Amino acid sequence: MGGAERNARKKKQAARAVAQARSSGSDRTKVIAGIAVVAVLALAVIGYVVFQQMKPSTSATGAIPQTSADHIISAPAVRDGNTVLVGKDSAGVTVDVYEDFLCPICGTFEKTYGADIKKAVEDGKIKLRYHILPMLDRLSKPAGYSSLSANAGLCVADEGKFNAYHGALFSAQPEEGEAGYTADQLIQLGKDLGITSSGFESCVRNNTYKSSLDELMTQTSNDPVLKDPETGRFRGTPSVASGGKLVDLDNKNWLSDLTK
Repeated sequence: MGGAERNARKKKQAARAVAQARSSGSDRTKVIAGIAVVAVLALAVIGYVVFQQMKPSTSATGAIPQTSADHIISAPAVRDGNTVLVGKDSAGVTVDVYEDFLCPICGTFEKTYGADIKKAVEDGKIKLRYHILPMLDRLSKPAGYSSLSANAGLCVADEGKFNAYHGALFSAQPEEGEAGYTADQLIQLGKDLGITSSGFESCVRNNTYKSSLDELMTQTSNDPVLKDPETGRFRGTPSVASGGKLVDLDNKNWLSDLTK
């Protein structure tokens, strides 16, 4: 073999060695990158688990806490068919409030305007008509919390404890998509509020007002005042109306505007 051939062979061998080294380096890089990705995913999983363990629980377990008396409307509350009237008979303005005990935006509505509504009712400026709807049954696990809690709301109105009950279910509201309170928990809340009647317990367990609530849902869905003009469907909860007109909740002064 001549010198030229030997040099050519050495060059080929050297080229192969460089290619192998590059390939090996690339594989090592891929392995290192893979390990890094696994490590990041592991840290993310650990972080999520820790976060879930540390965040405040809003799951429907244990006794339902009562609302501070300072936040409860002090005014008569009576069941009127499938709705609940709250306020003085002398109030000049009636405000219809459409809510679902599972609706998170309803919870925000209550937190945002609860103090102002309480004052307006107690001052005799407005009277509330609560339409507690069984609208979001499919969004609790198991399904049906909206109906169960709405029925309990009508049952508790018969016992004169609606205002405190309403406040408690919104201040300790279950998360949408999670478990709602059970019949036992809803009954216990009533007892904690001072209800001693055995009729209240049977009213909750027997879903006494189911047909009334179904009728209420149908009436609400067909009310032209509450329909979205684009879809022709009920706007959803929360909705507020007064004097046959929808109230614009984007207007933060809506309540004071109604009582001028």
